Amino acid sequence: MLEWIKANDNLFWWATAASVATFIISLIIVPVLIARIPADYFVRSARPQRPWEHLNPALRIAMIIGKNVLGGLLILVGLVMIPLPGQGVLTLVIGLMLVDFPGKYRFERWLISRERVFKAVNWVRNRAGREPIYLDECGDGSPG
Repeated sequence: MLEWIKANDNLFWWATAASVATFIISLIIVPVLIARIPADYFVRSARPQRPWEHLNPALRIAMIIGKNVLGGLLILVGLVMIPLPGQGVLTLVIGLMLVDFPGKYRFERWLISRERVFKAVNWVRNRAGREPIYLDECGDGSPG
């Protein structure tokens, strides 16, 4: 391993800088995005309507493309951060929430119902002064 680092020290320093940058960026972006999720988002049986559905078609398409690109980047960053310092799992969750794919809402509901993810998301929301995510219509905040 040390030989590889010595042979590729420029790449190693770039990877280190990228890791530090993604860590700092995730500390800022992830909590903001988690705090913006409506508390009852996962209670509904179908995905809520997007706020930009009524916009001009060109602007709506630009919003969808931008959202998917940002989501894809967050997924990649989250995957990188799993073994490196950072909030890898939370970054992955936010990235997955941004990209569009068939069955996504069902997958989001399954993922947020995992106790560790649920607790981590609600811890971030609590720190932001937001009410917890609810997973059932009673609104008791339980993970299932």
